Amino acid sequence: MSTVNKAELIKEISGVNPLKCMKCGKCSASCPSFNEMDIKPHQFVSYVVNGDIEALVNSASLTKCLSCFACIERCPRDVKPAKLIDAARQLVIRQKGETMLSPNEIPELLDPETPQQLLVSAFRRYRR
Repeated sequence: MSTVNKAELIKEISGVNPLKCMKCGKCSASCPSFNEMDIKPHQFVSYVVNGDIEALVNSASLTKCLSCFACIERCPRDVKPAKLIDAARQLVIRQKGETMLSPNEIPELLDPETPQQLLVSAFRRYRR
């Protein structure tokens, strides 16, 4: 798959138009993982626009993003950087050929101590 196709796939999965970004940096300023990320949320948007997808999928930011959506709340242009990061995660999973869980497999994996926020985050991430 070409880099252009990967960038388009990230846009399709996320449902985000990264061209709306005005690079104000409010998303990165509100990110609790800012210091841990090698590509900050506002930079992530630029990478998608520029088609530099290989750098994104090899970035530590994919695992450092908490999916807390603070960046989405702060964005004045409704760009949703966290959704782009999540879409890049999905791209990596699909490239590895990993499969998603079926609904029937989920109950046996649940533990009464599992935080509900984890379940909601996993649902958001893997329902596509």
